[in-house]
Amino acid sequence: MKREPHQPERTEEDIALAADAPWLSIPEVVAHVDELKRIYSDPLLDVASVLCDRYPAENTAFVLVDSDVNATRLSYGQLQDESKRLAASLHARGVRAGDRVAVLMGKRRELPISLLAIWRIGAVYVPLFTAFAGPAVEMRARDAKAVLIITEPGQRHKAEGLGIDVLETGTDFDALASGESLFEPNVAVGGEAPIIQIYTSGTTGTPKAVGVPARAIASFISYMHYGLDVLESDVHWNAADPGWAYGLYFGIVGPLAIGRANILLQAGFSAELTEKVIEQLGVTNFAAAPTVYRSLKANGTSLKSPLRRASSAGEPLTPDVTSWAPEALGCAVRDQFGQTEHGMVIVNAWHPVLQSEPKPGAMGQALPGYVAGTVGRHITLSVKESPLMWFTGYVDAPDKTRERFTPDGSWYDTGDVGRHNDGDFFFASRDDDVILAAGYRIGPFDIESIIAQHADVAEVAVVGRPDELRGEVVEAFVVLTDGSAGTDELRVSLQQMVRNQYGAHAYPRRIHFVGELPKTPSGKVQRFLLRRPDYVQITR
Repeated sequence: MKREPHQPERTEEDIALAADAPWLSIPEVVAHVDELKRIYSDPLLDVASVLCDRYPAENTAFVLVDSDVNATRLSYGQLQDESKRLAASLHARGVRAGDRVAVLMGKRRELPISLLAIWRIGAVYVPLFTAFAGPAVEMRARDAKAVLIITEPGQRHKAEGLGIDVLETGTDFDALASGESLFEPNVAVGGEAPIIQIYTSGTTGTPKAVGVPARAIASFISYMHYGLDVLESDVHWNAADPGWAYGLYFGIVGPLAIGRANILLQAGFSAELTEKVIEQLGVTNFAAAPTVYRSLKANGTSLKSPLRRASSAGEPLTPDVTSWAPEALGCAVRDQFGQTEHGMVIVNAWHPVLQSEPKPGAMGQALPGYVAGTVGRHITLSVKESPLMWFTGYVDAPDKTRERFTPDGSWYDTGDVGRHNDGDFFFASRDDDVILAAGYRIGPFDIESIIAQHADVAEVAVVGRPDELRGEVVEAFVVLTDGSAGTDELRVSLQQMVRNQYGAHAYPRRIHFVGELPKTPSGKVQRFLLRRPDYVQITR
């Protein structure tokens, strides 16, 4: 057939190949997906009602655990009452529907109360990760035009001096959450309205804002049900931090959406403490980043009470973990794949109706509600054939949005390189240099921008390099200015700059002082060479 003159010739990079989506062949799953889409696309959707108010007051919403593994429960009744009172107080303070309210706090009791209060008003929640340094907090709060920051005593200093109203947990917060007024009725924002504004890692510039609409709850439910197979009889623990997408979508919103309690550990991570929580609370359904599993393996963990389900997200699982887990944990660890822009979309499903033996190295198959494929080398999602797909673009960033979709708008490009075979997807590499360290997605540009501020630094390139425990670690290659010396003191100074200006989770564990950076003739840094474990030895 003759091609129209205005149509360019298609190259291999343009060819879209959809993968089989097994869920489409199961009528009851298709019907469930259709029903989820219908319910959560309702223009009169009341978010606080579907996440809280519809459940029996005596049921447990969250189990709060301290460093001594003392557990207290937050019931749906308590969550409803205190969030209604806090919402009334916030409304009296001037917070209105559509306003952005940032929350900078750890996994404490006040976190879900704050979120439900924000959603009752119809406002939008902006998560701020507690490991962020002040400048990273400021960038997100200012970009979101937040009218209020809710925080805790140990984090308040990061919110000071921004010209934004601050509410701190403690006496003032407790007084608002126990006030006499109840905010009623809830503002029904509908399925299309944003309820969350979360920021990506910023791989090639400043982080991008993702507006999460209320209808995304349908996708989160699909993952909780089919991906994780969370049952009423389970003791569920998603150990991820709610300051990031996986912990927020599937440790806060997802459990509330299906009425299943999640554990919120109010302590820093250690393999010993993680094992104690699993054993003493009888956890049966566990989800965490590969770093957690690697740490448990390194610590010699062998559970006395086996897990029923174990799932991993954030970065690809390594074979040493998958071979270790069945005997040590009592079940296999299943790999899952997703992004801030979508939640989880490709899974080794645990639900019996979709469960099959995972293929070695495979991330799994399309989650019910999604159809995935490849365009050229890139893993993609079909816009038309994915009824639960909710991402339509970044907030106020049309150019960045266009980069994520094919020219005809029919496929979303994940930016990850991979392939599929008989419906299973296999990850190959990232196309955008993002570093996946201990489950966190870190943008090299942010770290390079900080290090380059130092007077002794002429050039810098940051990459992720393999690490047995963390999956990847941040490493920096630094070219010094004339007359400067690559001392241990300078290494510590550069690391501290990143800690102070970005966050402790992202500082370069190793800094290499090199004579030059490998570049193409056009001057672009050849990062693939820097990622080679023997690169420093080659240059010496």
